[in-house]
Amino acid sequence: MELPFELFVAIRYLLARRKQAFISLISLISTLGVMVGVMALLIALALMTGLQGELRDRIVGSSAHIFVHKVGGEGIQDYQADIEKLRQVPRVLAAAPVILTQGMIIGGTQNGFVTIKGIIPDLESEVTDIEKAMQSGSLDALTPAEGQPPGIVIGRELATKLGTFVGDDVYLMTPEGGVLSPFGTMPTQRRYKVVGLFSLGLFEFDQAYAFVHLDAAKRLARVDSPSLIELRVDDMFRASEIADSIPERLGSEYMPQDWSDLNQSLFSALALEKLAISITIGLIVMVAALNIVASLVLLVMEKSRDIAILKTMGSSAASIRRIFMLQGLVIGLIGTTAGAVFGWIVIYLADRYKLVSVPLDVYQISHVPFRLEWLDFITVVAAAIVICFVATIYPSRQAAKLDPAQALRYQ
Repeated sequence: MELPFELFVAIRYLLARRKQAFISLISLISTLGVMVGVMALLIALALMTGLQGELRDRIVGSSAHIFVHKVGGEGIQDYQADIEKLRQVPRVLAAAPVILTQGMIIGGTQNGFVTIKGIIPDLESEVTDIEKAMQSGSLDALTPAEGQPPGIVIGRELATKLGTFVGDDVYLMTPEGGVLSPFGTMPTQRRYKVVGLFSLGLFEFDQAYAFVHLDAAKRLARVDSPSLIELRVDDMFRASEIADSIPERLGSEYMPQDWSDLNQSLFSALALEKLAISITIGLIVMVAALNIVASLVLLVMEKSRDIAILKTMGSSAASIRRIFMLQGLVIGLIGTTAGAVFGWIVIYLADRYKLVSVPLDVYQISHVPFRLEWLDFITVVAAAIVICFVATIYPSRQAAKLDPAQALRYQ
């Protein structure tokens, strides 16, 4: 297959002979610069996308999509009727009542503060992933048994900290559970039996959350009704839209909050970090583009005699311009393709073998998964090619403007 004239000349100029080896070296450096820039940008985007996605999936899996409170501060008196109403809202799959309170848990060797969540096991398993996250014991064991202390399910990290496991006793103290005395309100300890351990994969939950039955939570928090109702919907990314429709359908006394509202600061920070990293690493591609400009300018100076001869033989200015544009595009295409291939390989290996570890107590996960979205991939590849093309405009225009008489005067 015969190559077009301009492409043939462009490739010949790239593969310069020994006396133009310096220009070939600059072209090689330019290609490597584009490759490294594209590869680094793809890896950075995959890392940040993976981090965002993993945190989002774990946060949403460990809690509900929507939380519904009721105006008045007295809790949800007839929660069964409200659950039936909320289940009738389009796209709502399940609902569960919840009581939340804070307290101190005392185990075998240690103690610590804990968020106590009162639930109905059957309903909670429809709204969150707590049942799937059980490592030992059973969530159903929270149901009160005659003559036995109430059951409690705690996180694996909390159990390790307390030195307490399934079958052991723990004690809970809450601000609401105190008794009056001449010295003021004195907290009382309530005994619970550990009936299960869970691991949701989030350090915040696994170390600082405990589940008890809704009836036990009522006695513990000294309340008569749940404080909120959790909802799971069929599309977590439309949770905000569904939450906004609840007051319109059921009345203004219902106050919903979706998962994105509750975690807005976290995901905003991650999005900003992703943008900052992309801009910073994208400068590598810009530097590579400057190398392309430098190599083409040097080539125009070196090949001024050849350009003059081509013009005297009938080549148009547009044809000369295309030669140098194609040369820059070849550099950009080779560098972009190599960067995309090597970047994808690194992303695959880093994700498969969990090569990037992060502090568990900071990022809530032990390692970063890598997820490369097609939109990010296409955007990076297209941007790199466009930048390389723009870098060819000035040198190619200079080559097209070259006067043959001036170039050949002293030859």
